[in-house]
Amino acid sequence: MFFVDSCQHFFRPLTGKYREQVVECLRLLYERLYTAKADYGESLNREQILEIFSEALTRAPQLDSDGEGGAESEGRFRGLREQSIWVLNSLVEFGWLEKLVDSATLTVSYPFSRRGRLFTQPLVELNSTRVRTRHRNTRNTLNALDAFASRGEIYDLIDAWEYSERIVADFTDMIAELEERKREMVREVEAHILVQQATDEFFSFMESRFQPDLAIRLSADSVEKHRDSISRVIGQIRRKDSAQKAEWEQRLRQQLPELFVEGQSVLWLMLDTIEDRMRRACEVKLPALRQALQGFTKRAEIIIRQLSYLQSTTEGAFTDLCQELGTSDRRDALLASLGDDLASIQLRLFDPKHTQLWQRSRRQPVNTLVEDEAPIDDESQRGIVLQQLLDQAFNFNSSDLKTYLANALGSGQRVHSRDLPLSNARDLLAMSHALEAAAVSQDGTGPFVEVTFSGETASNDYFQSFDEYTLELKNRD
Repeated sequence: MFFVDSCQHFFRPLTGKYREQVVECLRLLYERLYTAKADYGESLNREQILEIFSEALTRAPQLDSDGEGGAESEGRFRGLREQSIWVLNSLVEFGWLEKLVDSATLTVSYPFSRRGRLFTQPLVELNSTRVRTRHRNTRNTLNALDAFASRGEIYDLIDAWEYSERIVADFTDMIAELEERKREMVREVEAHILVQQATDEFFSFMESRFQPDLAIRLSADSVEKHRDSISRVIGQIRRKDSAQKAEWEQRLRQQLPELFVEGQSVLWLMLDTIEDRMRRACEVKLPALRQALQGFTKRAEIIIRQLSYLQSTTEGAFTDLCQELGTSDRRDALLASLGDDLASIQLRLFDPKHTQLWQRSRRQPVNTLVEDEAPIDDESQRGIVLQQLLDQAFNFNSSDLKTYLANALGSGQRVHSRDLPLSNARDLLAMSHALEAAAVSQDGTGPFVEVTFSGETASNDYFQSFDEYTLELKNRD
């Protein structure tokens, strides 16, 4: 049970005419204890907490009491210190703060209780201007799954499972925030009708929320970008060794007994849940977020245009005509003539209740055509074999050229190109590549072949005319 012991009336400090001041006290104390303003080397004593509460009470307004019995027990205070003491005693009494006494130094500290800290955190984040990188949850899911696939630590899988849950929740929070800001903009315009204020609030949102979070969520860190990578890592995990998966299953059942159901795998349940959350985020939440953002920007554009027209200092032709009509002596006759001209016009509007827009989801084309495997006929098979033989016949590498030159030189050191032996087709092919001998032999070590042009031409049974070269085997210095 939640409402037990000191928490039986846990939310009573947040009722009555001082509720906004109590919330501000909790926010300021939370910032001094758990944010960048905190000094973790020391705990706050009673006087420091009273100073914090006095500052918070000065900031926050006092509201009208609309509860039953709330204002009667609160009474009136002679100063900020007396009210700060009352707030501190109330928070301790109803379970928001704890009173701890150091037995060695006999000093008293007032830290948050576990329930008090958990309930104060959303109050702080609600009005916080700090940018929270909530779009990181998609990448955190992918990184945790990668770590689990490589190291096999089940806590990485549990982290990925928790991060994936926050992905859908973040989309829901962002959509709700856009709708709330749209309604707030309309209320502000109805109350003040200030075009400059509406414009400033719109661009402030675009700079502080859209640029650091929404733009990244819709483009660079979109769930669509990482969905395939997450599916690929999950596939790798599913293909792991059966003994390894059995060990993971046993450890997961020990760590998460509430997820265990007889005849069902906890490992498979977590992997399927992550894939399902990514699917819902891509196919449902991301289009809904884009639609909410489009509605917000359209509403802001309409409001700014209307206010700009109403606040415009320059009068147009339409305004001049209206003023001229108001001061004209023939006003009734002109309006009657205008009414006769407009009598034939019919204006029909669609009923929004009977109008519904359907969004078609793009489906990946699937080739379901079944083709029979046709056997290769004899003529085609013969052509393939002949082509392979022709390719092999004219295939000549450096190793074959070295062998041919070694046989041509024999025990000598020099040979002319006209004296190269031609006993078969392979020798004829090697002779045509004789000029490559120098390049083939330049391997950096051992003897090499030096090719020298003699300036003469020669001929044989296969070549009508070719330049004559001298191939000489030399040792390196």
